[in-house]
Amino acid sequence: MKNWIANVWNHPRTTATGLLIAIASVAGVLSQQGVTLGHVGEGNTVALAGALATALLGLVARDPGGNAARGGNGQDTSKSEDSKGASDTSKAAAKSTSGAILRVGVVMALLLPLPLMEGCNSTSVAQDIANWTPALQSAVATVDSTAAILSSENGKAFAMVTAGFDAASNVLVQQAKAYLANPNDGTLANLQMQVVTFQQQVNASLLTAAGISDAASRQRALVAVQAVATAVSAILALVQSVSSGKAVAQMATASAIKIAQVEPLMDRNAMIRTVAAHYGESDEVAAMQVERARTAAFQAGF
Repeated sequence: MKNWIANVWNHPRTTATGLLIAIASVAGVLSQQGVTLGHVGEGNTVALAGALATALLGLVARDPGGNAARGGNGQDTSKSEDSKGASDTSKAAAKSTSGAILRVGVVMALLLPLPLMEGCNSTSVAQDIANWTPALQSAVATVDSTAAILSSENGKAFAMVTAGFDAASNVLVQQAKAYLANPNDGTLANLQMQVVTFQQQVNASLLTAAGISDAASRQRALVAVQAVATAVSAILALVQSVSSGKAVAQMATASAIKIAQVEPLMDRNAMIRTVAAHYGESDEVAAMQVERARTAAFQAGF
């Protein structure tokens, strides 16, 4: 107990950072489960607490000072040159480790409110969903053109399994716009149903594409469908972030073809690059976003 108190006293910045990370993390989990603790402005109490904790991290996100091996009065506690050298080495290692932990913790906490994970309010998420629709429509157009360049037999089968993409994407785009214009339970419910319907079409198409015998045709088909899958997965994650636990469970129940069945067919690096390009961020940040969205989907039962 005494050592714990001393650590808190000697490293207040690291302690504060740890507490803020914990608050932001708990807020993220509560938001995902639909716990709001009341509304504040256009958002809610949980989202506000998470956002404030994340913002405050910017004030303390510096490596701890070099007083790890010093007493409370700032005097060096080493007793000899040899022990001083060992102490300096230990202090440098501790500083490096603490700094690394601090930086990683800050990055993890700062990622909590980013797209594909949590939404501060329905309006911001609605806009994010709408922002994905041009990429979705472009990917669907690529799927249409891909069928034409496959061999006759493979192209016919591929065209049949992706025939519903145009209609499904158009409906999803319309419902995304409706939700953006009026983010309420009704427009959200329509969006929930349509994104799951489209996701199932995409998953079925991935499985069909994987069965194409010609290797070159199979690869073209998978790449084309994956582009659609990435946009649909992003929209699904965003819809999930503003849906209640009950609604998410219903969406997952309607997902007959699970993500685990098609994930081996997906190029994760390509998905990361797409997300990074869409949000104008690094591949490292995009990779964390993709992984968090993936984890949330698996935990929900998709």
